[in-house]
Amino acid sequence: MIMIDLSIVIPLYNEEENILPLYKELKKAIPKTKKSYELLFIDDGSTDTSLTKLQSLIKKDKTVHVISFRKNMGKSMALSYGFSVAQGAYVATLDADLEDKPSELPHLLDKLEEGFDLVSGWRMKRRHSGIMIAASKIFNRLMELLWGLHLHDYNCGLKVYRNDVTRSIRLYGGLHRFIPLLAHQQGFRVTELAVTHEKRKFGKSKYGFSKVLTDAPDLATMWFISTYGTRPLHLFGSVGLLFLLGGTGILIYLVILKIRLGEGIGDRPLLLLGVLLVLSGFQLFFTGLLADLMLNFRYRDREQEVPIRYTNL
Repeated sequence: MIMIDLSIVIPLYNEEENILPLYKELKKAIPKTKKSYELLFIDDGSTDTSLTKLQSLIKKDKTVHVISFRKNMGKSMALSYGFSVAQGAYVATLDADLEDKPSELPHLLDKLEEGFDLVSGWRMKRRHSGIMIAASKIFNRLMELLWGLHLHDYNCGLKVYRNDVTRSIRLYGGLHRFIPLLAHQQGFRVTELAVTHEKRKFGKSKYGFSKVLTDAPDLATMWFISTYGTRPLHLFGSVGLLFLLGGTGILIYLVILKIRLGEGIGDRPLLLLGVLLVLSGFQLFFTGLLADLMLNFRYRDREQEVPIRYTNL
């Protein structure tokens, strides 16, 4: 049952220097929304004193709730778990690095009230390195070309949602980068709003050049999920059928050579190719069939178990 107006989900990993400054800025910004609220800090297995600092906040503020994983599970899992426990009619997400300002939350919520289901921040003037900005622009452009949803900044951590959105999307791996697209594909109304972006003052960024290298595989994952996520047999079966037909055609051709012309085929590389294609075709087809069966037998609402070391919920 929804008991409050706004849940603010803050995933973090080793942000001990930013926690108290972030908390102070949140306490200044949230009253301007005129909404009842809760602060959900999701500690993604931090190895510094982040958890200790969060526990100190609990003692003096009943709106603060902390969930701490026993190990680092990744941002997608942290957000997913935060969404699952959020009680607000609205949900906001915010990174703990203070690059995005809590003071922008009232503006995003006002935009949401115009009839949207998700409003994503747009870091119009980003303070990152040139290569990171260029990679982000390429990524955003590819997203628009592949799926038709035009946003300048898919991966801004500052977003506000209606509760229906956060309850509907499922996140794992690197899918947190595609939250606006996941919501759009389920029929939710998505837009963006320009927000202020600041340079990190404390701590070390968790995203470097390696992020550029991980975007491409994540794009492939997103393509597969959006196109064949509910019908994997259509992909594996189609490719398997092509392999099977090609291999069968080659073997029939070789059989004709053997029977009609009496030619030897045992030492021909074409024979090995034909057998390989037939076997690969069967394997791909049954892979798709097994994937379909797994989809049909899985528990729809079953959440991945997360090892929790501390929570005050």
